[in-house]
Amino acid sequence: MTDSQTIAKILTESLTYLLKYRNQTVVIKYGGNAMTDDKVKESILKDILLLKTVGIKVVLVHGGGPAIAELLDKYQVESQFIKGLRYTDEQTAHLALTALAGAVNKTLVQDLIQLGGNAVGISGIDGKMIEAQKLSDELGYVGEITKINPALIEQIVSTDAIPVIASAGIGRDGQIYNINADTAASRIAGSLKAEQFIVLSDVRGLYADYPDEESFIEKIALTELSKLVSNGKITDGMIPKIEAIKYAMEEGLGRAVLLDGRVPNALLLELFTDKGQGTLITS
Repeated sequence: MTDSQTIAKILTESLTYLLKYRNQTVVIKYGGNAMTDDKVKESILKDILLLKTVGIKVVLVHGGGPAIAELLDKYQVESQFIKGLRYTDEQTAHLALTALAGAVNKTLVQDLIQLGGNAVGISGIDGKMIEAQKLSDELGYVGEITKINPALIEQIVSTDAIPVIASAGIGRDGQIYNINADTAASRIAGSLKAEQFIVLSDVRGLYADYPDEESFIEKIALTELSKLVSNGKITDGMIPKIEAIKYAMEEGLGRAVLLDGRVPNALLLELFTDKGQGTLITS
């Protein structure tokens, strides 16, 4: 098969998926060390712009753990994790907001614009998009989401811009809360009734026996996923991702994907090819 025939085959295969996702909402959670490699980040953002160009309503929700850690180190604030979530006192909450809604968010917006797209950077605080309350005294100012107000997101999506959302929340009393980005993305996906929810990170997906590559899971039902958690096969930072996906499923989403953002064109391969790329989780 010639190169031209290969390209034609790929385009033909992708047509079904292009039609499926056109005018549909895809929520992408972007985080992990996949954000710190400039080449990887450029590849992901180019994929996102292509999705927007072909008529997909893209909503980008981001974390920024490395940026938060760097700022906390600068201010000599020690990081402590409990069940995969960062303990957050009031100072940490404000520093996390500075890192996420400031440096990380605006850099992503700048990068998208430099690549020829359009984007609007916001945080969960804007328009009370993410309302929250304290999750537990043990975690400090880590927020439990009580409500998503998607009007601002929908307004941006209706334009030619991509909403880029930093995962922070606000309480009724105006208190700022640190919100896990996976959780925020899942709740936003559920609120928007997204066609697809994709969690981008720096791991390939799920394994029945990590790190054995032979045990990589291409597809799994939500019921089987719960068994992996209870059997201790999923631990630490992966647990919030799984809980986030579980919630999105319970909100009516039929499927979600754990995807390695380090793979070139991972989003395109996942959405527009028969095989996909990451771990597909079905209801």
